[in-house]
Amino acid sequence: MFSTDVLVDALRKDADDESSRHDIGGNLIPRLVRDGGADVYDFTTNKVPGAYPEDTGYWRDVGTLDAYYDAHMDLRSATPKFNLYNDRWPILTHVPSEPPAKFVHDDGDRVGRAIDSLVSNGVIVSGGLVRDSVLSPGVRVNSWATVERSIIMHNTVIGRHAVVRDAIIDKHVVVPPSAEVGVDKEHDRARGFVVSDAGITVVGKGQAVPI
Repeated sequence: MFSTDVLVDALRKDADDESSRHDIGGNLIPRLVRDGGADVYDFTTNKVPGAYPEDTGYWRDVGTLDAYYDAHMDLRSATPKFNLYNDRWPILTHVPSEPPAKFVHDDGDRVGRAIDSLVSNGVIVSGGLVRDSVLSPGVRVNSWATVERSIIMHNTVIGRHAVVRDAIIDKHVVVPPSAEVGVDKEHDRARGFVVSDAGITVVGKGQAVPI
């Protein structure tokens, strides 16, 4: 937390520093510490009602794509490191006015399933498979599609027989039928997608997905 005048002053000093990377965790906070303008709170001493030992003192700096990805993966594990299900210490946020998630079709290999995943309101998994993933509101996964180890943002559509693996797909993206994202990293780069240091393919907001 910052007061406005302290933050503005730190930003101005940082802007004049040509050696700075202009990073809040790497530059601004260390500057405030050096200037005596920062205090510290030790989260490991904070006793959260209902918390388990494994989610005590959880902290991640999500300043990189891989850290952002890892933080989402922490949410969907069987025993989450960042626990959204502690009703004695609720995380209050805006929940969009969406219907509950829906899983449809149970016909041979056309089965709507989500395993070890976090699935938001308004999602429809229509005959596809979702595994080890986080799906934001309004996502649709169509028949015979596979989503594995991925973050799918709001209102993105995964077409029939498509495969999305080890990826972050931003809002309002349409993955065409039979397309693959995250399977072949060189092909991903050739199509203009970013691939992180850890091999996570990133598709930008509304970006077209060529086959």
